[in-house]
Amino acid sequence: MHFQTEALHAGYEKDSQSTMAVPIYMSTAYEFRDVEHAANLFALKELGNIYTRLNNPTTDVFEKRFAALEGGEASLATASGMSAIFYAIANAAEAGDNIVCASQLYGGSLTLFSHSLKRFGIEARYFNVQNPQEAEALIDEKTKVIFFETLTNPSIDVANISAITAIANRHNILTVVDNTVATPALCQPFKYGVDIIVHSASKYTTGQGLAIGGIMVERKGLVDKLKGNARYNHFNTPDESYHGLVYVDVPLPLYTLRARLSLLRDLGAVSSPFNSWLFIQGLETLSLRMKEHSYNALMLAQFLENHPKVSKVNYPGLKSNSNYENAQRYFEKGQSSGLLSFEVSDFENAKAIVDATELFSLVVNIGDSKSIITHPASTTHQQLSEEELVSCGVPSGLIRISAGLENVSDLIADLSQALEA
Repeated sequence: MHFQTEALHAGYEKDSQSTMAVPIYMSTAYEFRDVEHAANLFALKELGNIYTRLNNPTTDVFEKRFAALEGGEASLATASGMSAIFYAIANAAEAGDNIVCASQLYGGSLTLFSHSLKRFGIEARYFNVQNPQEAEALIDEKTKVIFFETLTNPSIDVANISAITAIANRHNILTVVDNTVATPALCQPFKYGVDIIVHSASKYTTGQGLAIGGIMVERKGLVDKLKGNARYNHFNTPDESYHGLVYVDVPLPLYTLRARLSLLRDLGAVSSPFNSWLFIQGLETLSLRMKEHSYNALMLAQFLENHPKVSKVNYPGLKSNSNYENAQRYFEKGQSSGLLSFEVSDFENAKAIVDATELFSLVVNIGDSKSIITHPASTTHQQLSEEELVSCGVPSGLIRISAGLENVSDLIADLSQALEA
């Protein structure tokens, strides 16, 4: 089926009530038919609902639908985008291991990798996403993941996905990509060799800033990469915490299965059924909204590119942009999502422009139907030094915009008066 059809129908089989809308199953637990049924569920001899910390019928629809939209085999919904990222890494790496990451990342991801994961004994090594060959020199026998974003936030770079996955495959290493900004409506990384995709569903998936959530998706046939792979012995040896289960021997999607039975079970960052229901509603209109977000962002970028007070505009839809070729290669019809950024002279000027806007909302979020403006150096990336800001593509004079669904003429008029204020 085509994308928009799956966005409306995938993963939902009507229950006895035959409701057109997916029901919200607000329940923590589920009744078993008998003791044998309960035992079979826990032993994976049968599949079904056990406890909402592991699975839930509403969340199950969301997971199946999202996996279908990404062209993946299965997915795992989580309580936030950050928990999806953490689970994707923790499912592969342990103390003493390392991950190789693009330096151009969302500020929360940088903090997680550089500080919190370090306390777990996992080292993060960084490469410039504009030069993916740097990643190869960072790989050793303890490298478990190469992590990057398809469209980086907030530096607005488009990764050369095929080049990065080729490096990973030469070394038999998993690739994990954050596809939040591009969304599966515009970019489908599995087509270019990615192994695991993560999202913050709090962004374009919900589309209105209604709920916090995340999701991790695994590609079809991932077992072939993990089976017998010495880097990932924990998938090939018995898991004593789950009846000695050997994940590569189970005829189920093994990456999300292990994350569900181990990480979600033990750490508990589970999606609320109500939030999963909200994300399902968002998926129904995702492809339609992304076209409009992309159009508005392109119009804003073209306006800003010609403004004398703007020194640089970062938007891959501009033919003048260094990421234009990758956007045309990896994104649906070159549509480049609703995120853009631009640079002005300095920190104080950037703050003044943000404060002068009237229609844009000063919010540290993206992907909302309302347009958002942010000064990363004073908010999301304030923990970084001046040198670190420059290295991750976020100089102090950079302003980030998440183009909403308003009439673009009104958005341009608001930016124009703010730049002249």
